[in-house]
Amino acid sequence: MMMENNWANFLKNLGQWEGSFTSVSLEGELLNSTPSILNLEGLENNQLVRFRLRRFGLGGYSEPPISDHAQDYRSIGRQNIFFDTGAFSKGSLQLAPFSEFGAEYGFVAENRRLRFVQVYDKQGNLRDLILIREFRSGTEARERPPLEISQLLGNWQGTACTAYSDWSPSETYASSLEIKEIGNGLLQQQLHCGETIINSQARIEGKKLVFEEGDIPRQILLLPDGTSSNTPLQIKLRQQFFVEVGWLVEDNIRQRLIRSYNEKGQWISATHVIEHKMK
Repeated sequence: MMMENNWANFLKNLGQWEGSFTSVSLEGELLNSTPSILNLEGLENNQLVRFRLRRFGLGGYSEPPISDHAQDYRSIGRQNIFFDTGAFSKGSLQLAPFSEFGAEYGFVAENRRLRFVQVYDKQGNLRDLILIREFRSGTEARERPPLEISQLLGNWQGTACTAYSDWSPSETYASSLEIKEIGNGLLQQQLHCGETIINSQARIEGKKLVFEEGDIPRQILLLPDGTSSNTPLQIKLRQQFFVEVGWLVEDNIRQRLIRSYNEKGQWISATHVIEHKMK
């Protein structure tokens, strides 16, 4: 079961990771960036993980850090779900009135990690987006190119794994996603996930896809390092919703992480999708 492997999957993130925290505007523009070094060190036969995050100023790693935070972990909370690849998602357990809401996602691929944070304000409006690009120290790992619409077009076949907040057994099932341009600046998606079929249409606005159908308008931002951020612009009580981040790990391999919430604002599941572009 997914939850039983949570700690072992967490350990797949061990290492020293050099990177940066970059703020992203709601239009997808990169704003200020802060260099960082993250250490995840396994101790006591990996029964203990020591977390240390240092952030640096304009002088980068050559100067003392402007912040240095350390914490020890012997367990991880149930809102943190780690999948077989080491990918994870964590975030708010409940959308509550007059409270901020947030989610963090992480992907691991050999000597690379990509993390992303989405934060909504107390009125449920999308407020902050943070792109975190990390590279294993001592390697020549490189950043992926910025994500382009042309890279998403086509037929994607994959496998989805869903872990549930109530600790019921996780489920693995086939998924397929077909994305095509249909003219007039529009893009069409058809998603098959298990027995669910979802058709949607988006307006292409530069590096942004805008979905206006349904009760909750949402947008997908196409970002550096093969990243995509899929969010409602506003979240409300009594409306079920999901938030998602994707990473184009290779030209024909994409991973996605989705957190789903019910109409009461309760977190119900986390899903990790690995999909391959079919020729």
